[in-house]
Amino acid sequence: MYAVVATGGKQYKVSEGDIIYVEKLEAEVDSTIELDKVLMVNKDEGLVVGKPVVEGAKVKAKVLKQGKAKKIIVFKYKPKKDYRKKQGHRQPYTKLQIEKIDA
Repeated sequence: MYAVVATGGKQYKVSEGDIIYVEKLEAEVDSTIELDKVLMVNKDEGLVVGKPVVEGAKVKAKVLKQGKAKKIIVFKYKPKKDYRKKQGHRQPYTKLQIEKIDA
């Protein structure tokens, strides 16, 4: 059984026990959250596709960690103009473990 959920502007295919990294969510570590934007569920009876979401479907997940990804370097450069700009960025994320898919 798996589901496709949307959070943070992205879509994730998840099944029970999966660990995923999503855009930062306002939740405490070791708390349980519900992802209610379930776009599709594959059950034993077959595939259920939402219009746009599946009614009554929820995915329960446990927050394992709040953190920041590795630093990426943004370097802007224009030749012959003596223009150089170096910037760094660390994207915050939330690490989730999928506990249960209610469909």
